[in-house]
Amino acid sequence: MNQPPKTKLYVEGRYLKHTRDLPQTVFFCPECKGHPRRRRKCERCEGFGKLTKDSVQELIGWVLGKAAGTRRHKFHGAGREDVDVRMLGEGRPFVFELENPKVTQVDLAEIETEINSRNEGRLEVRGLHWTQKSRVRELKEGRFAKEYRALVHCHSSAGDEAIEAAMEDPRYEVAQKTPSRVAHRRADKVRGRWVELVTVERGEGDDLVVVLRTQAGTYVKEAISGEGGMTEPSLAEVLGVDGAECVELDVLAILGAEGEEEESPAQLEPPRAVDFGAGLE
Repeated sequence: MNQPPKTKLYVEGRYLKHTRDLPQTVFFCPECKGHPRRRRKCERCEGFGKLTKDSVQELIGWVLGKAAGTRRHKFHGAGREDVDVRMLGEGRPFVFELENPKVTQVDLAEIETEINSRNEGRLEVRGLHWTQKSRVRELKEGRFAKEYRALVHCHSSAGDEAIEAAMEDPRYEVAQKTPSRVAHRRADKVRGRWVELVTVERGEGDDLVVVLRTQAGTYVKEAISGEGGMTEPSLAEVLGVDGAECVELDVLAILGAEGEEEESPAQLEPPRAVDFGAGLE
């Protein structure tokens, strides 16, 4: 028997994450995978099925999905940040895919206001508008550089001359092996990436506050510490300190492939305004 075609609705926007305990998508328990039966006896998540209470996807989906009359949805982001990394600046572009919505006359301005009021201090969405399926591929396949601000704890003091020398030639190439924290889901190989220093300022003690830009696919925390030689050179080596670690990390901007601000995802191809239901597939 033929199944009726699925109807899909696509909403695009940007999100800002102001907290350090919120994953982008549903963070299912790696042991039970959130399965209704297996999670009951799972010691890892204690029967919850997830490792975090909520996510960017869920906080948006609970409001948008309810308004559209569906619980089935997918989240497509222009990359992602770690759970403990804030997403600031103008936010990260995303497309929210709603499957088989029962309601298409949804006021996205009201939805945006409700999401933001319910999640003040944690999550903010901007510029919600209807879009087309093609935007999913553009965001997923785009190679966007990022700008970060990192609080870096140094194991020794960085000298003024070393900082000045690093800023004279701020972009450098690194060879980066797959970090141990993602080795279970990423191919074990060496990747060549560029890193560019924007500013290096002193913090408390030997700490530094560093703003840097990195090529798409760079593991930023490891680019700072070096992870025992897994990334060469590390920021610690560039600044001539005995060692360094990233204490806090914020994404400040999503950029073009070579780090150019004027080619952020939203500016490369401005999404067209469409009527409600025009995003239906």
